[in-house]
Amino acid sequence: MKYEKLPLSVPDQIAILKGRGLTFKNEEKAASYLSNISFYRLRAYTFPFQDNTDPSHPFTTPVSFEEIIKLYVFDRKFRLLVLDAIEKIEISIRTQITYNWALTHGSHWHLNENLFIHSHKFHSDNTRLHQEVDRSVETFIAHYKKKYSLPKHPPCWMSLEVSSLGLVSLIFRNLKNGPEKKAVMRYYGLRDVSILESWMHSFSNIRNVCAHHGRLWNRRLTAHIKLPTNPVN
Repeated sequence: MKYEKLPLSVPDQIAILKGRGLTFKNEEKAASYLSNISFYRLRAYTFPFQDNTDPSHPFTTPVSFEEIIKLYVFDRKFRLLVLDAIEKIEISIRTQITYNWALTHGSHWHLNENLFIHSHKFHSDNTRLHQEVDRSVETFIAHYKKKYSLPKHPPCWMSLEVSSLGLVSLIFRNLKNGPEKKAVMRYYGLRDVSILESWMHSFSNIRNVCAHHGRLWNRRLTAHIKLPTNPVN
């Protein structure tokens, strides 16, 4: 099936929305919003109020354009609050992982294949990690590369600092269950490592949604957070 939808002018966008049953208190102001927030982007917020089995997408719940904008603004503020919280969590988790393994296994433990469960995942994750380090424009990465020749790659506290939370999550999941992992678990009052792994995976997905200005309100998350049933007191 060929995609044949044509672009719409702002007045046409308003006309279509009105034809579907959306009400407007101020069309001039609505036009200003639609000039800065795309018609397609707002579709995610009108979707729950429409019959989406019908090709014309009529509104089945009385709602105004202004109410849709309030929902959009709420979601933006919600994302900022969540992103602020995840930032603190992410920095803490990076610190705990770096600290506990480095104390026992040295500055470049992340390059030690013996510490990991699956060899192929170790090599795959390290390839990604080196790519993320190479893309980094942080001064401390440039300083390391300029001053040191061995090891070729920066220490864990530099490398993991510039890697994505998603990659840190994969690296942590592949680490063997030893005293270092238990120490991280104890720090967060957990007994089951799968709990923390689920948090990291889910927080990574949520962070990406927030960082890319995606819709967080009414979103179905694919990575679910597990709740501890027997936390450490």
